Amino acid sequence: MQVDTVLQVDHVSKKIGKRMILKDISVSVKKGEIFGLLGPNGSGKTTLIRTVVGLVKVSNGTITINGHRADENFKEAMKSIGAIIENPEFYGYLTGYQNLKHFANMHGVSETRIGEVVQLTKLEDSIHRPVNTYSLGMRQRLGVAQAILHKPALLLLDEPTNGLDPAGMIEFRTYLKKLCEEENISILIASHLLKEVEDLCDRVAIIQDGELRSIQDLSPNREEQGMYVEFDVDDVNKAFQILQDKQYESLIQKDLLHVVISRGQIPTINRLFVDNNLSVYRITPVYTTLEDSFMSVTGGDLHV
Repeated sequence: MQVDTVLQVDHVSKKIGKRMILKDISVSVKKGEIFGLLGPNGSGKTTLIRTVVGLVKVSNGTITINGHRADENFKEAMKSIGAIIENPEFYGYLTGYQNLKHFANMHGVSETRIGEVVQLTKLEDSIHRPVNTYSLGMRQRLGVAQAILHKPALLLLDEPTNGLDPAGMIEFRTYLKKLCEEENISILIASHLLKEVEDLCDRVAIIQDGELRSIQDLSPNREEQGMYVEFDVDDVNKAFQILQDKQYESLIQKDLLHVVISRGQIPTINRLFVDNNLSVYRITPVYTTLEDSFMSVTGGDLHV
């Protein structure tokens, strides 16, 4: 795993009975980025997140978190994770502060750190009120505060804006972006809401029927940092393996190789293929919106 990578999912599959829930999925999350898992309900997003936190055991593949393989050193891997898998649960009769204090005592977290996360999530005005008086948005923010108390490298969120009104969604997105900037936390977020992912994430993986269909860069300067380039070569599997060995992010779709690289790396990749006796028939930079990409690979099976 590269040093700037917090999460590496390598060829992960999950089979339950005769049904494949996840099919050979490989994705990575970089330090300080917000990475989205986008797909219809039932596409496998939640199962993938559950494999990362150890709630679901993988059938094949490996998961590495902050340099620790989960199957070899589970305890160390989990130290780097904070997560909200479902709606966060708290003691409603206790205040927000008392709930955080209870969690902090179990994990050796200081009073100073509690104050930091309360400020980060903008809960100062309500932190000493009972949680059963909180709105859904406030409870979500308290959940994030609890999840980041121990300064994890990676925060995992599964459909975090479910039930929030539009104003609450915007507010919550603001807090998550602030977390990345001020705490340098990476965030992996699963959602079926295209607009939410597009407004929040730096990169997004589109998942359908347990398969990884596409990875798209959504950053404003994606042409300089990385974009999709489509290579038409005579042996796509050989080309894919060459790029895997060189640590390039790529996937095969409809017998074409899609690679996430900057514009300046195109000649390097082309030369690499030619030096390995591959014929390159066509090189096409792919500039599409997230909606275009989703419609193309899934047929539009998504609630927006």
